[in-house]
Amino acid sequence: MKNIVILVSGGGSNMAAIVRAAQRDNWRGRFGAAVSAVVSNRPDAGGLAFAREQGIAAQVVDHKQFATREDFDAALAAEIDRFEPALVVLAGFMRILTPGFVARYAGRLLNIHPSLLPAFPGLNTHQRAIEAGCRFGGATVHQVTAELDFGPILAQAVVPIVPGDTPATLAARVLSQEHLLYPRAIAELLQASR
Repeated sequence: MKNIVILVSGGGSNMAAIVRAAQRDNWRGRFGAAVSAVVSNRPDAGGLAFAREQGIAAQVVDHKQFATREDFDAALAAEIDRFEPALVVLAGFMRILTPGFVARYAGRLLNIHPSLLPAFPGLNTHQRAIEAGCRFGGATVHQVTAELDFGPILAQAVVPIVPGDTPATLAARVLSQEHLLYPRAIAELLQASR
């Protein structure tokens, strides 16, 4: 079985979309893969309740309990490794990971970013796209590398920016596409590795 571990910091809407797609599309039967755990750096993350409701292991490694980023990443890796993951999927995980952590999961660590990378890495992507006069925004699924929001692109979804858009209206349209894009990109990766 190919175990997928998903990391979240908040409500976990992308995580929920991935879990639902895995169930709906029978990833276990098609790819020999399943979401085996959800891990959060925040004990109050809403995504943990959803994971538990689905019968998925839901774990917390609270970053506030560690003196350094390296100590936190070591504890996080130890928790992830308990599940022997084929893929580690960042789904709204709001922590910058150390180069050592990224190297440990090289080629198996995925993220989704709410812009058409390489445009607008980092935060405030929707505001920056609107201010730049862009006609399109979107989302990008990519492999994680030590450089923030820079790894090889696996899939993208394009969303028009319309007159009167605010960061909130654009974010809502992009998020609806993320919920389709991320599960599809993961399924394609699992299919390719069969």
